[in-house]
Formats: sequence, structure tokens, C-alpha cells
Amino acid sequence: MIDFKNVSKVYDNGTKALQNVNIHIDKGEFVFVVGASGAGKSTFLKLIMREEVPSSGTIVIKGYNLNEMKKKQIPYFRRNMGIVFQDFRLIPTMTVYDNVAFAMRVVGAREKDIRKRVPYVINIVGLSAKARNYPNELSGGEQQRVALARALANNADIIIADEPTGNVDPQMSLEIVELLTRLNEAGTTFIMVTHAHDLVKMFDKRVITLKGGEVVADGMIENGELLEQSAAHLNLEKQTMEEKYSTKEEPQERNEEKEEKVDEKFLDAIISDTDSYRIYIEQDSEKDGENQ
Repeated sequence: MIDFKNVSKVYDNGTKALQNVNIHIDKGEFVFVVGASGAGKSTFLKLIMREEVPSSGTIVIKGYNLNEMKKKQIPYFRRNMGIVFQDFRLIPTMTVYDNVAFAMRVVGAREKDIRKRVPYVINIVGLSAKARNYPNELSGGEQQRVALARALANNADIIIADEPTGNVDPQMSLEIVELLTRLNEAGTTFIMVTHAHDLVKMFDKRVITLKGGEVVADGMIENGELLEQSAAHLNLEKQTMEEKYSTKEEPQERNEEKEEKVDEKFLDAIISDTDSYRIYIEQDSEKDGENQ
């Protein structure tokens, strides 16, 4: 599902963020990505989201070669992903329900589908009783669960959680990861970046460790211990990879014709920095005021 082959990323200032990274993540896996600050975790996520492109090597996700992806294709590609941020990025003037519904409206979902889907995902994260509350009326853990519901709203195949427990207490951190693992059992692929090594050890999941831009360990946690690296994940067969890279992207072209209502500006903002996201929200709110 996600393949990194000999991927390196060097920024314009000369910073070597990733070096010769080979990673394969199967559909339905739950993967923790750990490492100290500057290890390359953020760059790894940006490459998956196609916010950055590799300096060398190849990235293929769901058959899409990200190296060859055109700019106009990126918003449609990102629709397959749900993003959970450390700082929540909820819209303060919207209720829990409307925050989740907004993620569906910007991609052109029908109101009929929104009315059906939104209560469902809010219930999944255990916030049905607070659907009409505003973000400032919620605890940090509850706000993070709203962010998770928003990520689930469009039936994403891949959920990327970037330090989702960074702003909540230890007990709520445990509850959030337990919720993520339960959702993973339904078949959604989860990639969670975290500094919380003690938390990671509590779950028997795969852990990828980055250090200095390199993968220094890739294995499974069992009974709190990291097992030996998995050759199946670290040493990809050349023939298999070549077959993946040659996959035609016809489904993507059909999506572009079908999903004409995708709000590219929102999808770019929600994945990029917080300031861009807030600017977008302010502009959107001003338009709503003009229409009233």
C-alpha cells in the first residue's frame, strides 16, 4: 500500500532529512514512527502526504507514483487520507457536528450523506452527547477525538496521526491510542508519529525508528519488547516494487472527472501549516457572513 524505495530528502539549505529509506506498509497495518527531534519523522509524513517530494528514490502509495503526480492530482490523492494533528485544528466557531461535517462539505459530499455519516463517526469516538458543543467547551482529549472523527468522515484508507497525544494527559493519551487501535481493527491503515516511547511499548504493534534520517530499527513490539527487524519490511523484492511502479493510474483520472467539487484550497490548508488553515477558515467565515 505504501512503498518507499531508496528515498532520500535533502532540503535547499543542505539539510539531509532522510537517507536511503526503504519502507513497506501493508493495507490495514498500524505503525508507530518514533525518533528524536530532527530524526526525519516530519519529513516522512510530508512525503506520504505529497507535501514534499523526494530528492531521490521512489514513493508509491495505493498504486500512485508520487514522484510523477501532477499538482492538480494532489487534492484527489489526499482524499484517501485522514490527518490528526497535535494541535487539533478545529474551527472555533463551529460545533463538534459542524467541524466534522465541514470536512465532508468541502469535498462535495451530499447533505443526505453528511447527515448519515457525521453522527456515525461522532458516535465512534464517543462524543454523541456533545455534538452541539463548541471546541472551547471540550477538554483536550475530547477535542482530539473530534479531530479523529473529522479524519474518519470521508472514509479515508489511511489515517496519519502526528503526535496526537502531545497535548493531553497520560491517561487520555492511552485512551486515544486504544481508540486508534480499535479503529485499525476495521481495516484502516494507521501511521502514528510519537515521542511517547513508554506508550508505544503498551501496544503490540509495528515500530519504525528513525535516527539521523535513517531507519535504524523496524520491528514488532511484543510484551513491551521490540523484536528483531523484519526483513520482509526492510528488504523489498525488486520485481514486486517494479510491478507496483508500473501500475496505471486510470482510477485517479476517473476520480478527477467525478469529484469536481473538491475544495483544493482547503485540502492544501488542512495539511499545511496552521496559519494557512486559519486564514482559510477566516475567509470562509467571511463568505458565510456575506451570504446571510
